[in-house]
Amino acid sequence: MATTTLTSVEPVTPANTRLGWIGTGVMGRSMCSHLIKAGYTLTIFTRTQSKAQPLLDVGAHWAPSPLAVASQSDVVFSIVGYPSDVRQVHLDPSSGALAGLRPGGVLVDMTTSDPSLAVELSSAAASKSCSAIDAPVSGGDRGAKNATLSIFAGGDEPTVRRLTPIFTLLGKVNYMGGTGKGQFAKLANQITIASTMLGLVEGLIYAHKAGLDLSLYLDAISTGAAGSKSLDFHGNRILKRDFEAGFFVNHFVKDLGICLRECQNMALALPGLALAQQLYVSLKAHGEVLDWTSTAANMLADCGVPPPRCLHTS
Repeated sequence: MATTTLTSVEPVTPANTRLGWIGTGVMGRSMCSHLIKAGYTLTIFTRTQSKAQPLLDVGAHWAPSPLAVASQSDVVFSIVGYPSDVRQVHLDPSSGALAGLRPGGVLVDMTTSDPSLAVELSSAAASKSCSAIDAPVSGGDRGAKNATLSIFAGGDEPTVRRLTPIFTLLGKVNYMGGTGKGQFAKLANQITIASTMLGLVEGLIYAHKAGLDLSLYLDAISTGAAGSKSLDFHGNRILKRDFEAGFFVNHFVKDLGICLRECQNMALALPGLALAQQLYVSLKAHGEVLDWTSTAANMLADCGVPPPRCLHTS
């Protein structure tokens, strides 16, 4: 395959651009599948190789390290758990992706991480005549499966434009500004979600105590001012006690912690964020590691809210 650097004018296509992917968890697995279906050559690495087997079965290539992924790729994507993981998979001098990337290559980190780390990664990439884009996503497991993610991109705008044909296979890319701005946008997104989920659950508990049918209640508010993506995605999943993993509490606590640290840097007080973070930390302390939909379902159960009658089993 003839490949092209991202600085050339040739459009990015499966014929000239090799892709790498690091992290094939709940989100990454579905995102990779869209790229494979589009015809891209995809080389992948994840800590547990067996978890990547479904992708290997449909044509992905395995590499034993992030460095090995990058050595076979023009653009390397990552979506991992924590900022420490981002640092390790990209910047480790002996096994990181940047060490294996050829000049003109691009790193795209889709993990929700520290804006300062995005700046550090971009600077390190530039020192090797490469580029780095921060592009965290929102939309959860359903957005990843349906290729409807909202992608918050920060970094060099021409590079983001060149990558748009790839981003479009995963969802809608939104250019937010220079390096780190994608991360700032995703953190603001998490602040909004945190308070929205709190309101959604408290509204359900109140409606239950008032004797309302919760399914009818959710349907009624969905078309009014209280309607939201969170309600559409999670409302009925909460009622049905749908425990399929979508986004883990540990990762949300991580995100809110980053938000609070950035607030300190800005001398900014956000009491709603602080309250939501305390509640999620308490869930983590009590051993809750499920996704936020399941956590909300557990909160309803703790308040005596039963599943809908149609779901009761004998």
